[in-house]
Amino acid sequence: MLTWLLAELAMFPAPWFVAGGWALDLYLDKASRQHQDVDVAIFRADQASLFDALPRCRFAKMVNGVLTPWHRGEWLDLPVHEIRASRDAVELEFLLNERNGDTWLYRRNEAVTLPISQLIGTSAGGVPYLAPEVVLLYKAKICRPSDNADFEHIGPLLSPSARAWLRSALALCHPEHPWRATLQSKHVA
Repeated sequence: MLTWLLAELAMFPAPWFVAGGWALDLYLDKASRQHQDVDVAIFRADQASLFDALPRCRFAKMVNGVLTPWHRGEWLDLPVHEIRASRDAVELEFLLNERNGDTWLYRRNEAVTLPISQLIGTSAGGVPYLAPEVVLLYKAKICRPSDNADFEHIGPLLSPSARAWLRSALALCHPEHPWRATLQSKHVA
């Protein structure tokens, strides 16, 4: 799936980066579990470029939990942040991210920011991925068993600065979240 993704996005003229569970595996440089899909993050300002980069795909936008067609020339503002691109039974989920210049803004709370230079890592194979602390912040909202497993697996590997950033972001967005206590300790999990 990642090989297909790299081939398809070769013509995308702006930054893109794998998000979700695959981003964590790219950070680890190994597969840690099965994944149901591939999430790709792009910046909202670059959304129209998807049509030219993926000309053979059909597009849909997620609005209030319902997929509806998305057409060239239609601009997507918040709260819409999810686009699906499909072709031949393969589907990619694109997640629109906010930015202000060189700073990423968390769409759920714009007080949470990160310099874009720290937002995107690159795997040993050259695939760009979303920083693991940001992936975990997104996962903290729902906190499914797989999200908790990802935190337990990745948490100990976060740098002290990434751990501090995630702890601070959780304090702003999910003050009662159980991961905060774990992040307080010197050794995570």
